[in-house]
Amino acid sequence: MQLNIDTKEKFHLITLVNETSSATLTDETLATLQSYLHNNVKNVVFNIALLEEMDVSTAEQLVFIQQQFYEQGASFVICSLSKKIEAYLDSIGLLEVMNITPTESEAYDIVQMEEIERELLGD
Repeated sequence: MQLNIDTKEKFHLITLVNETSSATLTDETLATLQSYLHNNVKNVVFNIALLEEMDVSTAEQLVFIQQQFYEQGASFVICSLSKKIEAYLDSIGLLEVMNITPTESEAYDIVQMEEIERELLGD
């Protein structure tokens, strides 16, 4: 699976480069996402616009990764889901627990707001 990684000041934008299904959203990709918790810039925006299908296991792994980020004072935002993936996540009850935005721009805003919130709360 190919990923495009663009590092910004406050976050890393990780984008799936080719059309894929969750079957090819490999353990390696998920490990790559988790590895950013060990960087100076820990926040991640994960653009999955080209993800065509998702299974329960992958969705649960993304929720787990998101929880790891928040436990360590970092943001993990998923953006640009297809309507099909969004409907699927809603049907299995995970849409509401995931930090999802329709666009990259909105994901950037979430990361910045969460950074400000952490600063104000002294985290």
